[in-house]
Amino acid sequence: MSFAVTTTIFAFLLFTFTYFLFKLFLHSKQKTIIHKKPPCPPTLPIIGNLHILGKLPHRTLQSLSKKYGPIMSLQLGQVPTIVISSSKAAESFLKTHDIVFANRPKLIGAEIISYGCKGLAFSKYDPYWRSVKKLCTLKLLSASKVEKSGPIRTEELGILVNTLKKASLVGEVVNVSEIVENVIEDIVYKMILGRGKYEQFDLKKLVQEGLALIGAFNLADYVPWLGIFDLQGLTKSCKKVSKAIDEQLEVILTEHEQAANVNKTHHKDFVDILLSIMHQTIDVEGEQNLVIDRTNIKAILLDMIVAAIDTSATSIEWALSELLRHPRVMKKLQDEIQNEVGNKRKIEEKDMKKLNYLDMVVDETLRLYPVAPLLVPRESRESTIIDGYFIKEKTRLIVNAWAIGRDPNVWSENAEEFYPERFIEKN
Repeated sequence: MSFAVTTTIFAFLLFTFTYFLFKLFLHSKQKTIIHKKPPCPPTLPIIGNLHILGKLPHRTLQSLSKKYGPIMSLQLGQVPTIVISSSKAAESFLKTHDIVFANRPKLIGAEIISYGCKGLAFSKYDPYWRSVKKLCTLKLLSASKVEKSGPIRTEELGILVNTLKKASLVGEVVNVSEIVENVIEDIVYKMILGRGKYEQFDLKKLVQEGLALIGAFNLADYVPWLGIFDLQGLTKSCKKVSKAIDEQLEVILTEHEQAANVNKTHHKDFVDILLSIMHQTIDVEGEQNLVIDRTNIKAILLDMIVAAIDTSATSIEWALSELLRHPRVMKKLQDEIQNEVGNKRKIEEKDMKKLNYLDMVVDETLRLYPVAPLLVPRESRESTIIDGYFIKEKTRLIVNAWAIGRDPNVWSENAEEFYPERFIEKN
């Protein structure tokens, strides 16, 4: 190769490198001037701020918010992220700009286990999600449908009370957490599946495993090019659990199809209702109509079961633990029940609207112990400016509900205390 050619190539490479360096510097400088970003802790190459989250990220993020503010930015691997830690900021993002942040980010575990995110919890905000939400609201969760399932809840709670009564008479030790989980499971199965637990398999256990895998920290969700290596083995585990869940849901659907062929007049549960509209088209806001198939049905059922079982049981356990730790609150609640209902009959659902202090206890429990401390993450659909901060498209949004529920600026200096009376005048 001649000296002239070598010189030309070298000059070209030098010019190209200088040009891109100049463009990068200029672009970065302009971006800093034009777009103000929320405060952010120092980052490391590749992993960004992943190393600072720790084992209890909701607590870590609460501590960081005290230094960096209620609207804080993080770089989680390759994913730009905004963390919200105050009710005022949450209102700006989730109410004023709710449509902008209505999307869900793509998570590998959710994509695998929830049938390509065809349910409600992890689906992106689009005509499909809106149509499925409308379908569930009208067909499954309407006031009349919930009321019709009232006898199921009454029966199961009656069995629970009798079990506890018998145990107390003989001085038997009772695992309250286990009993609560079992009664919630029975209610959910009878409402959704039309029957009690299956002896041949444990659907609840599998669902809990799937939920744990979706919630697990997957490095590939933040550094996507690592996904092909599956360094943590999470993708493999998700596929295994997904296959097992699908097999069990298939058994349930087949059982209902066979029962419907034999008895056309039997009571219709969630599965029956969804099967009755299978292969039918539902309008997707003027676009191409959606045909409900088995995959859609299984994804919706899985969402319903997940949302009902763990969330209810967890909240009840926290409420009971706080009542045991606070005899004053327990006594006040017992007095309200005695005054409003008495001890000659069981409490019925229609009594709930009279039990104001019970309502406060529930609110206080959810304030201190949100079922999902960081909620389900969201993602911005477009670039926007909120409170003077520029937030670009596809930025992940994390709402620290745990920190918001313990914010002394909102709940006063006793924010860490279990004190239901703070909800006497709800706002």
